[in-house]
Amino acid sequence: MEKILSYLGLARAANLCSFGHDAAKASLRDGKARLCFLCEDASPRLVEEFTYLAAQARVPLHCLALTAQDIKHATQYKAAVITVNDKGFAAKIEPLL
Repeated sequence: MEKILSYLGLARAANLCSFGHDAAKASLRDGKARLCFLCEDASPRLVEEFTYLAAQARVPLHCLALTAQDIKHATQYKAAVITVNDKGFAAKIEPLL
């Protein structure tokens, strides 16, 4: 999980991630997202909504064994849903899941 957090931190610094409900939803809707993550403390409504949105956008969705607070420590953003919007970072992160 540490490597995943490191890659998410780098992707955030490069502005290649979307954090939070509205930004992640827009990334999926606009076809920018390459991966979608949900934290383990995401609400059931959020899980249901993003399961549907990711399936519609044909983007892999993964539930991480991390909390929103863990994400905040690595990226400075507290969010239960994240999209990675770069295929290079997505290719590096996906094998680690």
